[in-house]
Amino acid sequence: MTTAEATRMRLRGFVRKEFLQILRDPSSILLAIVMPVVLLFLFGYGVTLNPTRVPIAVVAADHSDFADDLVARFALSPYFDPVVVSSPQRAQRLLDDGEVDGFVQIRENFSSDLLRQGYSPVQIIVNGVDANRARLIQGYARGAIQRWSAVRQSRGEQPATGGVRLQAHIRFNEANESRNFLVPGLIALIMTLIGTLLTALVIAREWERGTMEAILVTPLRLHELLLGKIFPYYVLGMLGMLFAVAGGRWIFHVPLRGSLVLLVLLSSLFLLASLGLGLVISAATRVQFIAAQISIVAGFLPAFFLSGLLFDLESTPWVIQVVSHVIPARYFVEISHTLFLAGNIGSVLWPASLALALMALVFLGVARRKLSKRLE
Repeated sequence: MTTAEATRMRLRGFVRKEFLQILRDPSSILLAIVMPVVLLFLFGYGVTLNPTRVPIAVVAADHSDFADDLVARFALSPYFDPVVVSSPQRAQRLLDDGEVDGFVQIRENFSSDLLRQGYSPVQIIVNGVDANRARLIQGYARGAIQRWSAVRQSRGEQPATGGVRLQAHIRFNEANESRNFLVPGLIALIMTLIGTLLTALVIAREWERGTMEAILVTPLRLHELLLGKIFPYYVLGMLGMLFAVAGGRWIFHVPLRGSLVLLVLLSSLFLLASLGLGLVISAATRVQFIAAQISIVAGFLPAFFLSGLLFDLESTPWVIQVVSHVIPARYFVEISHTLFLAGNIGSVLWPASLALALMALVFLGVARRKLSKRLE
């Protein structure tokens, strides 16, 4: 028997043992199959915080005092962080790349229409991925324009009737449904539960039950042990992801505008990072209870609060924003939202994918090194 054949035989037997252990443990099946259904219905409706300092672009084709004063009104608002651009095409690129959440367009004949007919339209294009945030941004924009109009009327510079008429259009989430934002992000939470929480227990369980010694006397090598522990939970995690995607599409009718194949591939990167984190935790402790507590604090809670799933990270203190960059779920939530609601936008997907790939390599490398030391 060749070395490769022996490796395959050992690995096949060990993976089979892990699958049988999963089947004997109903909690694993519950977490992988039932939990996605529960969370899908739970997060079909959600709550988000009111955003502040929303990044928007302002296209001012008219350079009159009226237009400049309106641009200044957006700059003075605590709800906006505007950037003035020269063309609608530039503003559209910023919106597509996720650098702004919308843009306001002031037409070239803005001031002349305002003086001649008493009103002039101002258009705002909003990123509607987060439906609640989109509605708030529209409300903030109307408020800023109404305050500007009130000031001009008080000075006698604008008729009391008419004024600016706002034309609002929503991109990426035309139905303006909050579930279209929550359900794609929820996939990250489900995969974190499966990848980190379950994997954090696998090696600690072997130590606690006294079966690790039996594994150590087998010819199983370290990389085979790690691969055998990872593969069954990788399969469970991908099943949970596909189940959540199917539920989102068929139950909540969430659009999937990007590639399903790309979603599966990038989900694999995120799941490998989560599995690696779980293995690091599992290799660091021999007690399942402690491993479970650490996985909740290090995996689930950051994925829930610091990924952008529920809360707008741009409105949090800068320290929180910095910390969120080491949370794998942050990048996958960005990937999931983009693929579901915007499409295959490479400028958003590839940086997040590279970050996940790097995290997966780091976590799996640390897990291998830590487990090697524990076994010596």
